[in-house]
Amino acid sequence: QVHLVESGGGLVQAGGSLRLSCAASGNIFSTNAMGWYRQGPGKPRDLVASITSGGSTSYGGSVKGRFTISRDNARNTVYLQMTNLTPEDTAVYYCNWAGRTGATTYRDYWGQGTQVTVSS
Repeated sequence: QVHLVESGGGLVQAGGSLRLSCAASGNIFSTNAMGWYRQGPGKPRDLVASITSGGSTSYGGSVKGRFTISRDNARNTVYLQMTNLTPEDTAVYYCNWAGRTGATTYRDYWGQGTQVTVSS
């Protein structure tokens, strides 16, 4: 079992910034990647950003240039720096961990989600 603890969500005005954090703990044999996904009202869960343990990043098209993902591998922690937020960024943000919980056991775990609300 891998446990993901998210923090940093909240209410912010348009144009503001937030920094989300997600720390993974538990039966971590090795980490392949961590990332952030979000789900707005009536919409599917979409990729926001992801980063591999080696530092390779991917971003969803709507956030590229505004959001930055980073990680601290030693602490099994991933961060999402969000700037120039708009009401369209309002969603529940979910942290994802992908890796091995054993030498040959690979799977994903999800955080509980943290609400980000951007007011106009």
